[in-house]
Amino acid sequence: MTITPLALAFILLGLAVLAGLIVTLTRRRHSHLLRSRYGPEYDEAVRRTGNAREAEHLLERREKRVSQFTIVPLSDARRTEYVTRWRDIQAQFVDDPAGALARADVLLGEVMNERGYPVTDFDQRSADLSVDHPEVVQNYRAGHDIAVRHARGESDTEDLRQAMIHYRALFDDLVNEPPTAADTHRTAPLGKERIRD
Repeated sequence: MTITPLALAFILLGLAVLAGLIVTLTRRRHSHLLRSRYGPEYDEAVRRTGNAREAEHLLERREKRVSQFTIVPLSDARRTEYVTRWRDIQAQFVDDPAGALARADVLLGEVMNERGYPVTDFDQRSADLSVDHPEVVQNYRAGHDIAVRHARGESDTEDLRQAMIHYRALFDDLVNEPPTAADTHRTAPLGKERIRD
């Protein structure tokens, strides 16, 4: 049986449509997985980059960077020490809100460093944290923004209290991860589901 040029054209057209459909569905699934995984951080990445495709590339680059880190859980003793220090900072807030906020920021940096996150500039730090802590990184950014406004004299004690609440959300997430977090809470290669605790 001989295939006519017209039949061949229809076959090739059908294959092209099928390939396009597969690519579109795969891309949508990938987008859905990233959106589900990152939640509000996905939307923030879209806002910052201006479009979903660029945002997804940004999030993928973050994942690749963070996959190179050795993120470790805290020992029970270190966890207890950090929680005690946090309580001291919270107690200090009554008499010295700005000082307590500054100490809270330093303590967060220490916990991040001990867990294995490089403590670089704030933007890089928050981007790195967004990979494993997408639910609370927005809190961290909001707390930091308040601290920056306070340094310019543009915030009051209530704002500082809100910043402490925001910082507390990240602190709790970093300090209270179970000891198996390094094994189960890491980013899986693209195409595989990330295991969550």
